[in-house]
Amino acid sequence: MSRARGEGHRVAPRYGTVPARPDGGARRCRSSATADASMDPGLHMLRDAAAARTGAATGGRAPEADLRELAGATPFTVFQRLSSSPRGLTEAEATSRLHRYGENRPERTAEPGWWAGVGAAVRSPFVALLTCLGVVFAALGDPRGSLTIGAMVLLSIAVRVAHQARSDRAVRALRARVRTTATVRRRADEDSEPIEREVPTEDLVPGDVLHLAPGDLVPADVRVLTAWDLQVDQSALSGETLPVRKQPSPVSTPPGRRPGVEIVELPAVCFAGTAVVGGSATAVVTATGSGTYFGAMAREATARRPESSFDRGVRAVGWTLVRFMMVMVPIVLAVNGTVTGDWAQALMFAVAVAVGLTPEMLPAIVTTNLARGAVDLARQQVIVKRLNAIQDLGAMDVLCVDKTGTLTEDRIAFAHSIDPAGVPDDEAAEYAYLASHLQDVPGNRLDEALLDYLGEERSIVADATFDKVDEIPFDHTRRRATVVVRRQPGEHILITQGDPEEVLRRCTHLRRDGEITELTRALRQRTGVVITAHQRHGMRLLAVAARPGPARLGGYHEDDETDLVLVGFVGFVDPVRATAAAAVRDLAAHGVAVKILTGDHPSVAARVCEQVGLDAGEVVLGRDVDAADDAALRALVREATVFAKINPAHKARIVAALRAEGHAVGFVGDGVNDALALRTADVGISVDTATGVAKRAADLILLDPDLGVLARAVTGGRRTLGNTLKYVTITASANLGNAISVLAASAVLPFLPMLPIQLMVQNLLYDAAQLALPWDHVDREYLRRPRRWDARGLARFMLVFGPLSSVFDLTTFAVLWWALGADSPERQAVFQAGWFLEGLLSQLLAVQLLRTRDTPLPRSRPARPVVAAALAAATAGLLLPLSPLAGPLRMGSLPAGFLPWLAGILLAYALAAAVVKRRYLRWRPDWP
Repeated sequence: MSRARGEGHRVAPRYGTVPARPDGGARRCRSSATADASMDPGLHMLRDAAAARTGAATGGRAPEADLRELAGATPFTVFQRLSSSPRGLTEAEATSRLHRYGENRPERTAEPGWWAGVGAAVRSPFVALLTCLGVVFAALGDPRGSLTIGAMVLLSIAVRVAHQARSDRAVRALRARVRTTATVRRRADEDSEPIEREVPTEDLVPGDVLHLAPGDLVPADVRVLTAWDLQVDQSALSGETLPVRKQPSPVSTPPGRRPGVEIVELPAVCFAGTAVVGGSATAVVTATGSGTYFGAMAREATARRPESSFDRGVRAVGWTLVRFMMVMVPIVLAVNGTVTGDWAQALMFAVAVAVGLTPEMLPAIVTTNLARGAVDLARQQVIVKRLNAIQDLGAMDVLCVDKTGTLTEDRIAFAHSIDPAGVPDDEAAEYAYLASHLQDVPGNRLDEALLDYLGEERSIVADATFDKVDEIPFDHTRRRATVVVRRQPGEHILITQGDPEEVLRRCTHLRRDGEITELTRALRQRTGVVITAHQRHGMRLLAVAARPGPARLGGYHEDDETDLVLVGFVGFVDPVRATAAAAVRDLAAHGVAVKILTGDHPSVAARVCEQVGLDAGEVVLGRDVDAADDAALRALVREATVFAKINPAHKARIVAALRAEGHAVGFVGDGVNDALALRTADVGISVDTATGVAKRAADLILLDPDLGVLARAVTGGRRTLGNTLKYVTITASANLGNAISVLAASAVLPFLPMLPIQLMVQNLLYDAAQLALPWDHVDREYLRRPRRWDARGLARFMLVFGPLSSVFDLTTFAVLWWALGADSPERQAVFQAGWFLEGLLSQLLAVQLLRTRDTPLPRSRPARPVVAAALAAATAGLLLPLSPLAGPLRMGSLPAGFLPWLAGILLAYALAAAVVKRRYLRWRPDWP
């Protein structure tokens, strides 16, 4: 039997793992089923994509083909195909097959290593830009510049890889908290008698015969050989929340060959990752590891994800910087070469422009910001698996969620008991409690809620008053369950409870005011109104009917569920989380629209919307999604808030349609069937109690499923993005100003205004100060709207503030040339030192002035680390021309008379920047 063991671990309610014993012993994994039923007719769309690439252990073909064939075959044929027998495998054969097929670990195949993080970092356009610049330095014989750039690239890659390794360790720790074993039938050798013993599920191989019991997790794909009232919860695969009955297929009607039967509906097959909630069975393993249906779907979680909003934004910004460089560098080369005739010097000018336009520390700054954001999110119980997802979270303007477990508490609570007319009456609850208490098959979530509410006192009375005679367990097809009890000799009472439509169809009378009345057409219609009214209010109804009769010998069957008397209905609710409404309001206040994607009934979903403050509007059903082409679906998602009765394939299409509409989409999912939508979204979000496949496909993992945590994480993502874009926009505009200044100087100066190595050192001092930006404050107004990497906004900002800084650079040139006499090649070291200092201080000042749309002081004060880092960089810049490094950097000592000029230039620049910023905000209110 499949059992969980670990240290106090708890996984998804659909699997229901209980905490392990402190001594590390195995405990059974109990599972509870819910009362919703929304079978997944489109699941094969997701399944086929993986099945086409994955071979089953049984024969190398697609797992679905093997499962269908084995589901309809006789046990003899099954054992023949698997080279096994009812006596089980020998230990030697099991070991041989383990080497042949590998361990039964579908969730751990193709796990990326540290080199995958290196590859992702190297593919960054900013890293590519710096690498090209380093090659240019090497080609020009400047090893110091080349090594400096190489060091910055390696620093960026190292930070990113270190964080990725930390996230991977956290995810592995979540997964390792629970381990499972299975009870298999093995033989020491061919002549030995078979014995049943527990082995780790990783050691299972095709052909193993195993035993399944209530609470077991099904460890592999298996063909059921014998079964007794076997009930399996396979909601993680199909979305169907009620347990499904499994049994050996009759040979005369092999289910694998009936047209239109979904793979998950095969009654003779249990799938890896599902849970046994009732009954027992003997089964033979048909596939393990990546060859299982579960494993094939898991491959979707590792498929390459589409380009996210962050990826598109970074690429666009990178190309914006490249375009500026491609325009400015040739102009500088042509102008300087033509004016001076010294093309070697012109080439050095061009290199200086390339250096000036390149934000050398951009990869490191971006990665540091992301790492800082990941730390902040970790404090909010969010594990960041993909660093870039933090900024996708900041850009997100649509969040798609399933109401269950996110907006609601993912539990069923007793609401009330009513008679057929809708009048409060305890009679229906009493009958339902009696049936649930006396049944042998483990109850579903409705049974558990009823038993919990009515308490233990009634169980004592029930045990003392009634005896159980027989039961007909719940069946997915019948959608009802029946228990027969005896209260006194000679009388049996048959109690049926289940889906209102199914139970009502078998009733001929109803109980009203303590009397039995014929169920006429008019009364049926009134009863239907009661059912509809409760469903519209988001309530689940359990119909309860009974029929007394004389005692008889022999068992009861489905044919006995007729001529029933409708007692009434028991209502249940999935309570909305106390924080859900506040979280939805918080998300709306920050520009994030919440859309509900659920397989539940539309009225239930609409009621939850009403309770959390969402306008449900017109609910779109799964059949509407099927009928819509891509263009029509884009029109639907534009307006709709609720999508009900949908399957996983619908979810992925809806997410893709929203992205096609230009939205940055987040998707919250926890099941295997959510993997495709998680990969399709800009940012996939799961929870720590989700299936391994969902967690692998996700970018973020919430340790607390409360939507409020996600709402806070959104602001964290925007804070990270805001601090990153501060550096990008301010630095890029300052660098453009430097390039314009170099271009102007190249036409008139007989020497370089600043050597490439000097410009590199200036950028390093400035960039080192910006490493403190992750700790800076972000305006509250900035956090109110989704934010993205906007290349057009960057270009506008550069074209306004870049030339502004260049004006004061040229003023500095004039002061150095005419006021200080640095007007010859012999005095170029003084000129270069002067511009080095003014350029550094003006850039540091620009960060303080432009880091906020508000007045820097006193309305938006920078964080202390930002101020301290700026002061440290400014001090280093002031001392550098006086230090021993001045010689290697070929800087001259500046006269004291330059300092008043420098102070005046910086003050004038601060005033001009304040005026221009105010006018820019009127022109472009969407501050970067």
